[in-house]
Amino acid sequence: MIEFSNIQQAALRLQEHVLRTPCVASRTLSDITGAQVFLKFENLQFTASFKERGACNKLAQLTPQERARGVIAMSAGNHAQGVAYHAQRLGLRAVIVMPGFTPGVKVERTRGFGAEIVLFGSTLDEARAHALLLAEQQQLVFVHPYDDPDIVAGQGTVALEMLQDLPELDTLVVAVGGGGLIAGMATAARALKPGIEIIGVQTTRFPAMVNAIKGTQHPQGNSSIAEGIAVGTPGQLPQAIIRDKVNDLVLVDEGDIEQAIVMLLEVEKTLVEGAGAAGLAALLKYPERFQGKRIGLVLCGGNIDPLLLSAIIERGMVRAGRLARLKVSARDVPGTLAAITATVAGAGANINEVHHQRAFTTLAAQNVEIELVIQTRGPQHVADVLQALADAGLQAQLI
Repeated sequence: MIEFSNIQQAALRLQEHVLRTPCVASRTLSDITGAQVFLKFENLQFTASFKERGACNKLAQLTPQERARGVIAMSAGNHAQGVAYHAQRLGLRAVIVMPGFTPGVKVERTRGFGAEIVLFGSTLDEARAHALLLAEQQQLVFVHPYDDPDIVAGQGTVALEMLQDLPELDTLVVAVGGGGLIAGMATAARALKPGIEIIGVQTTRFPAMVNAIKGTQHPQGNSSIAEGIAVGTPGQLPQAIIRDKVNDLVLVDEGDIEQAIVMLLEVEKTLVEGAGAAGLAALLKYPERFQGKRIGLVLCGGNIDPLLLSAIIERGMVRAGRLARLKVSARDVPGTLAAITATVAGAGANINEVHHQRAFTTLAAQNVEIELVIQTRGPQHVADVLQALADAGLQAQLI
C-alpha cells in the first residue's frame, strides 16, 4: 500500500514537468445528468493523458545506474507516451512494447518522442510478457503501467489537485483498467476527505477488476473502443487499494461510451478517447445513482484514432436521429428520383447517399426501391420528411 505522503512527494516532483490541469464545472452536463458535474481535463496534458504523472514520478527516482541502462514499458498507448516523453526529457533510452491493436495515432506519437517501438501480441498480457522478456535480455528497467507504487503515487496527484481546487466534491467517478489511477486517487481522496464516495467504471468487455473485487464471472471480450482500459489482468497493488478504499465498481457498455464521447465533443468541445469518456458514460447509464451529487469526473485521455472518432460521431448522429436511412418504393420511370429529392429538400432535409435497388427487391417489375441517407435536425424532423413523402404519394419508411 502507498501512503498519502508518497502522493504529496510525487506532486513536488511533478511541478513544472506535468501540467496542473483545470477542474471546472459543466453546467450543461449537470443539467443533462441531474448531478453537479465537474471535469478534470487530463486530456490537456502534453501527451493528452494522466499517464505521464506516474511515468514522470517513476523515472525521476531512478538511480544513475538504472538511468544508464534505459527503460522499457508495455502499453496500449498512453503509458507508452508518458514514459517515452519523460525518458526523452531526461535523456534515457526507452523501448515500448505495444499490442497490435494500438491505434496508429498513439504508435506514431510515441515514436515521435524518440522511443523504440515493438508491436507484439493481440492483448496487453501478451505485450507485457514480451516486454518482461526484453527487459531481462537487454537489462532494461521495466516501468509497469499500473502495478508499481511510484506509478500509483504519481496518478494519485490527480485527486490531490481536484480536492485542493474543489473541496466540496462528494463523489469521484474514475475509469478503471489495471487500476493505477483509481488506486492513487482513492489514497489521496481518503486522506483529504475520508467520507468521499469513490466509484470505478469498467467496460463490460473488460470487467477484470469488477470480477476480481466482486467475485463475479462476467465474460471478457476481445476488443473495446476504450482500449486504454482494456486490461485482462488487474494490478495486484491497485486491487488491494481498491478493496480497501473504493466504494463500488460499475460496468458500462460500448454504446454508453460512444454516447459520452460525442456528448463531450458537442457540449464541452473537448476530445476524449473511450477510456476518457467512461466516467460520463456511467453518469448517463445510472443517473439515479448520482442524482444531486457533486461529481468529479476525470477526462483521463484524449488520444483517439481519427477513423474511430469519425465512425463514433456518425453512429452518434444516427442514434440522435440526425442521420436517417429511408426506403422509398416507387414506379421506375423518368422523374421519380427528381420528385423524391425535391420532396426531401422541400422538407428541409439534406441527402447524403442515394441507392437504387432494382434486382434485390420483392416489388413488381418496373418498380424500384430507393434508399436514402438523409441529414435531419432530429427524430421529429425525420417524421416530417416521411409525412412529406407520403403527402406526395410516395411509399416511404424508416429503415
